[in-house]
Amino acid sequence: MTVTSQAPMSSWLGEFVFLASLWGASFLFMRMGAAEFGPIATAGLRVALATALLWPVLLRQGQWPALRQHWRPILLAGVVNSAIPFALFSWAVMHIATGLTSILNATVPLFGALVAWLWLGDRINRLRWLGLALGFVGVALLAWRAPAGVGVKSDQAGWAIAACLAASCCYGIAASYARRRLMGIPPIATATGSQLGAALALALPTVWFWPAHTPGLRAWAAIGAIALLCTALAYILYFRLIERAGPSRALAVTFITPLFAVLYGSLFLNEAVTPWMLGCALVIVGGTLLSTGLVTRLWPRPKRVESA
Repeated sequence: MTVTSQAPMSSWLGEFVFLASLWGASFLFMRMGAAEFGPIATAGLRVALATALLWPVLLRQGQWPALRQHWRPILLAGVVNSAIPFALFSWAVMHIATGLTSILNATVPLFGALVAWLWLGDRINRLRWLGLALGFVGVALLAWRAPAGVGVKSDQAGWAIAACLAASCCYGIAASYARRRLMGIPPIATATGSQLGAALALALPTVWFWPAHTPGLRAWAAIGAIALLCTALAYILYFRLIERAGPSRALAVTFITPLFAVLYGSLFLNEAVTPWMLGCALVIVGGTLLSTGLVTRLWPRPKRVESA
């Protein structure tokens, strides 16, 4: 499979928005699952069930040879792109609101741009540097007010914010890693193998931190939903987007994810949405648009017309 980063927007925009709605729901389901399973078991079950759901699809599409050929980089991608960030976010949503968590998740393209600059040598011009600075200012402002009660559920807000940023950094690293090592591999092979790698990494911690009590049906339903919809299906869409739209645009799905996450949190968890959260979210998204170069793609400079 060849890289089609120049595919027209109409061919992937629908999947882009659908993926944002799925990942927005993941924060809601993580909160519901972690409340009874705990963060480690929630993350472990999520990737284990996702692997079980994806495996028959992999075999049916005949992509087992692709996974077998590239199993080392794919499994490693799963640790960085799923195991670590899923566990961190599952812990964070127990201490801060899901809407706040999703806004912090919108920093993924910021970290992605920095990692691509350091690792892949991507050029960052002055406008993109301005975007990086603006995005991290938004994060700093959000973190500054969070301990005072903006979307806070416990006194661990500072650590929860740090966990979200560490998880977002993992996603940024994984995007450049996928661009360097996974391009050309069928998306179903990458999605299945990465979830298998995450499941193997979290297997022993999940057993160790398994809850002493029996979780209820609501928690099991949340785990099933996050595994099927927000992981198995979502990661197929995500790796398809990397192939068809490029890694920068695929990471930009996090711009829309907070809109869905805040909506779900408000409707189903009665979470408050404050003007400060929305203002910081706008600053973060604005900085991210600049840092990824999407602004220049949306509004390209007019071509210079030379006189005869």
